[in-house]
Amino acid sequence: MDKSTKVEVVSKIKELVESSSAIYLIDYNGVSVEQINEIRRAFLKEDVTYKVFKNTLFAKAIEETGGYEKLNDLLKGMTGFAFAGENFVAPAKIIQKYNKEFKKFSLKGCYIDSEFYDETKLDVLASMPTKEEVMASIVGSVANPATNLVGVINAIARDLVSVIDEVSKTKAA
Repeated sequence: MDKSTKVEVVSKIKELVESSSAIYLIDYNGVSVEQINEIRRAFLKEDVTYKVFKNTLFAKAIEETGGYEKLNDLLKGMTGFAFAGENFVAPAKIIQKYNKEFKKFSLKGCYIDSEFYDETKLDVLASMPTKEEVMASIVGSVANPATNLVGVINAIARDLVSVIDEVSKTKAA
């Protein structure tokens, strides 16, 4: 790879790092082409960018970016890189799923915002709710009291109609 191509790749990596809320480093040693294609589709479905770069180029990019020093020690062997936007939990869920399925796809470490998590935190990260799950929970919490209020108002109106109906029947008799 010539120098201009390396500079271009480092620039692309820096752009991905700076635009991501989470960066996951993944050991994909022993994963077949079919399996890696399945994994790529899973990442794509969750709007996660999955790339493979030379470890030295990634090291150069994070050195220029700054703030990701703990990743340097993880840049050994076959390393895949997952870059997440808003849904920073999705990569952890995908890594955990395929790690259990293939026993070969594992987390080396990650940064979420500016916090570093090592491979032992995969289960914790994967168990966190996604943004959509949190939003649904909030909407449910807000909507539930409103639903109850509507039910109470309807019950009062229904009871009032029943009382008026009974009074009119009594007067008619």
